[in-house]
Amino acid sequence: MSLVKVKKNKRLPQTSHRDKATKSERLLGDASRRSAKVKAIKTEAKRRNISLITTIVTCAAVLAFVAATILAAIFLPQVAIYVPIIALGLALALQKYTASFVAFFVITFSKIYDLGDRIRIGNTKGDVRHIGLLHTTLEEVGEDEKLGGEVTGRLLYVPNLIILDQPVLNYSKDYSAGFETISSDYMFDEVRIPITTDSNVEKATHLLERILKSQDKVYLKQASEVFQDGYPRFLDEAMSGPRVLIFVEPQHIWIKGKFVAPLESRNDLRSSILLQFIKEAKASSDIKLV
Repeated sequence: MSLVKVKKNKRLPQTSHRDKATKSERLLGDASRRSAKVKAIKTEAKRRNISLITTIVTCAAVLAFVAATILAAIFLPQVAIYVPIIALGLALALQKYTASFVAFFVITFSKIYDLGDRIRIGNTKGDVRHIGLLHTTLEEVGEDEKLGGEVTGRLLYVPNLIILDQPVLNYSKDYSAGFETISSDYMFDEVRIPITTDSNVEKATHLLERILKSQDKVYLKQASEVFQDGYPRFLDEAMSGPRVLIFVEPQHIWIKGKFVAPLESRNDLRSSILLQFIKEAKASSDIKLV
């Protein structure tokens, strides 16, 4: 009796029309996002080119006018009397442009800020997108109290001369570690939670301290790996453990906790800390939120 081997065909998984439609929509969405990103990059490059050309043409026109005035004074003595008046007028008319032009080199060589840095100049806050001869382009960032430090989508064009008489706060800092200079955007942030005056303050303080320790440990570990040869001064405090402070007001008590996180991740971390605290506080009968 002969044995016959029967080969079973493996059934391939069937793809439903819904799955196909979902996949097609996903591919179309990815393609649309890539197209939009490419378009945005091209638009920004075009705008920068136009700005550069305009600046060069303006500078060339001013230099040509100054040269023509000097030549006229040399070869036409009767015009020489007007040269000081013209020079004074030009100095007054172009003083802001001259100051912005000089400030461009101050920014470039002193590295007050660079492309990609998040800065605050006076009351203006944003991410640096372009540093021109006369203006710095910032992508506006909302105030923490209103928009949580998120990008608003608007562009700000700030004259360079503002750095000469306004303090510049750079959130993207460089630190020395051994013989290296490390760029780092780690910074302190805080959460503030109001509780009622009849709440168990000690329990609430320990709860927030425990949450901070568990939520922030990933970023502290990353920071310790970045700064292997010595921490910046502000990180020394963070490595010793989270700090929780208490402020008493007539109507309620504020519990404030400090934590360290990268600039772009601090909003997510703050939200995670608050959500966990609210969840555990609701499960407790002696911690009451205002």
